[in-house]
Amino acid sequence: MSIIPDSHTDLLDRPLFGHLGTVRDDGEPQVNPMWFAFDGEFLRFTNTTTRRKYRNVTAEPRISLSINDPDQPYRYLEVRGVVERIEPDTEGVFFAELANRYRLDMALPPGDVEHRVVYVVRPTAVSYQ
Repeated sequence: MSIIPDSHTDLLDRPLFGHLGTVRDDGEPQVNPMWFAFDGEFLRFTNTTTRRKYRNVTAEPRISLSINDPDQPYRYLEVRGVVERIEPDTEGVFFAELANRYRLDMALPPGDVEHRVVYVVRPTAVSYQ
Protein backbone atom coordinates (compact mmCIF):
# COMPACT_ATOMS: atom_id res chain seq x y z
CA MET A 1 0.00 0.00 0.00
CA SER A 2 1.41 3.38 -1.02
CA ILE A 3 1.64 6.32 1.35
CA ILE A 4 0.96 8.68 -1.55
CA PRO A 5 -2.52 10.20 -1.18
CA ASP A 6 -4.88 9.41 -4.06
CA SER A 7 -5.55 13.14 -4.38
CA HIS A 8 -1.95 13.72 -5.47
CA THR A 9 -0.93 10.62 -7.46
CA ASP A 10 -1.49 12.60 -10.67
CA LEU A 11 1.63 14.62 -9.82
CA LEU A 12 3.64 11.41 -9.95
CA ASP A 13 1.84 10.07 -13.04
CA ARG A 14 2.28 13.20 -15.16
CA PRO A 15 5.69 13.87 -16.76
CA LEU A 16 6.54 16.71 -14.37
CA PHE A 17 10.01 17.57 -13.19
CA GLY A 18 10.67 16.84 -9.55
CA HIS A 19 13.17 18.68 -7.40
CA LEU A 20 15.33 16.02 -5.78
CA GLY A 21 17.01 17.06 -2.57
CA THR A 22 20.01 15.22 -1.18
CA VAL A 23 22.60 16.00 1.49
CA ARG A 24 26.20 16.79 0.54
CA ASP A 25 29.09 15.41 2.55
CA ASP A 26 29.56 18.85 4.15
CA GLY A 27 25.95 18.75 5.41
CA GLU A 28 24.65 21.30 2.90
CA PRO A 29 21.51 20.45 0.92
CA GLN A 30 21.65 20.00 -2.85
CA VAL A 31 18.49 20.22 -4.96
CA ASN A 32 18.20 19.66 -8.71
CA PRO A 33 15.31 19.21 -11.14
CA MET A 34 15.13 15.55 -12.14
CA TRP A 35 13.17 13.17 -14.32
CA PHE A 36 11.51 10.41 -12.34
CA ALA A 37 9.04 7.54 -12.55
CA PHE A 38 6.76 6.07 -9.89
CA ASP A 39 5.47 2.50 -10.12
CA GLY A 40 3.08 2.65 -7.16
CA GLU A 41 5.75 1.46 -4.73
CA PHE A 42 9.11 3.01 -5.67
CA LEU A 43 10.33 6.27 -7.13
CA ARG A 44 13.10 5.85 -9.68
CA PHE A 45 15.60 8.39 -10.96
CA THR A 46 18.39 8.20 -13.51
CA ASN A 47 21.84 9.63 -12.84
CA THR A 48 25.50 8.73 -13.25
CA THR A 49 28.21 7.57 -10.91
CA THR A 50 30.31 10.60 -11.91
CA ARG A 51 28.00 13.27 -10.49
CA ARG A 52 27.72 14.87 -7.07
CA LYS A 53 24.21 13.44 -6.57
CA TYR A 54 25.67 9.91 -6.64
CA ARG A 55 28.25 10.77 -3.99
CA ASN A 56 25.47 12.31 -1.91
CA VAL A 57 23.07 9.34 -1.99
CA THR A 58 25.78 6.73 -1.43
CA ALA A 59 26.92 8.58 1.70
CA GLU A 60 23.44 9.62 2.93
CA PRO A 61 20.55 7.72 1.30
CA ARG A 62 17.71 9.91 2.62
CA ILE A 63 16.14 12.12 -0.05
CA SER A 64 13.26 14.50 -0.52
CA LEU A 65 11.34 15.06 -3.76
CA SER A 66 9.15 18.10 -4.29
CA ILE A 67 6.71 18.43 -7.18
CA ASN A 68 4.33 21.31 -7.73
CA ASP A 69 1.31 21.32 -10.01
CA PRO A 70 1.97 23.73 -12.91
CA ASP A 71 -1.79 24.24 -13.27
CA GLN A 72 -2.24 25.08 -9.57
CA PRO A 73 1.12 26.37 -8.26
CA TYR A 74 0.15 26.15 -4.57
CA ARG A 75 -0.72 22.47 -4.93
CA TYR A 76 2.31 20.31 -4.26
CA LEU A 77 3.55 16.95 -3.10
CA GLU A 78 6.69 16.35 -1.09
CA VAL A 79 7.88 12.76 -0.79
CA ARG A 80 10.63 11.85 1.63
CA GLY A 81 12.30 8.51 1.26
CA VAL A 82 15.38 6.37 1.30
CA VAL A 83 17.47 5.15 -1.62
CA GLU A 84 16.94 1.44 -1.10
CA ARG A 85 19.23 0.35 -3.88
CA ILE A 86 21.18 1.63 -6.87
CA GLU A 87 20.89 -0.43 -10.03
CA PRO A 88 23.16 -0.25 -13.07
CA ASP A 89 21.67 1.14 -16.29
CA THR A 90 24.76 0.81 -18.46
CA GLU A 91 22.67 0.12 -21.56
CA GLY A 92 20.48 3.17 -20.94
CA VAL A 93 17.19 1.24 -20.84
CA PHE A 94 15.70 3.23 -17.96
CA PHE A 95 17.12 6.46 -19.37
CA ALA A 96 15.26 5.72 -22.63
CA GLU A 97 12.04 4.98 -20.71
CA LEU A 98 12.26 8.36 -19.01
CA ALA A 99 13.11 10.17 -22.26
CA ASN A 100 9.96 8.62 -23.72
CA ARG A 101 7.90 9.52 -20.63
CA TYR A 102 9.04 13.14 -20.92
CA ARG A 103 8.47 13.04 -24.69
CA LEU A 104 12.00 14.05 -25.53
CA ASP A 105 13.47 13.32 -28.92
CA MET A 106 17.09 12.67 -28.17
CA ALA A 107 19.95 10.49 -29.29
CA LEU A 108 20.00 7.23 -27.38
CA PRO A 109 21.81 5.89 -25.58
CA PRO A 110 23.23 8.99 -23.89
CA GLY A 111 26.95 9.65 -24.14
CA ASP A 112 27.48 8.82 -20.48
CA VAL A 113 25.63 5.49 -20.62
CA GLU A 114 28.54 3.49 -19.20
CA HIS A 115 28.14 5.45 -15.93
CA ARG A 116 24.31 5.35 -15.77
CA VAL A 117 22.51 4.10 -12.67
CA VAL A 118 18.97 4.08 -11.30
CA TYR A 119 18.18 5.24 -7.79
CA VAL A 120 15.34 3.14 -6.39
CA VAL A 121 13.68 5.08 -3.58
CA ARG A 122 11.16 3.80 -1.07
CA PRO A 123 8.84 6.63 0.04
CA THR A 124 8.66 6.91 3.84
CA ALA A 125 6.66 10.12 4.40
CA VAL A 126 4.71 12.75 2.48
CA SER A 127 3.41 16.26 2.88
CA TYR A 128 1.05 17.94 0.47
CA GLN A 129 -1.31 20.79 -0.13
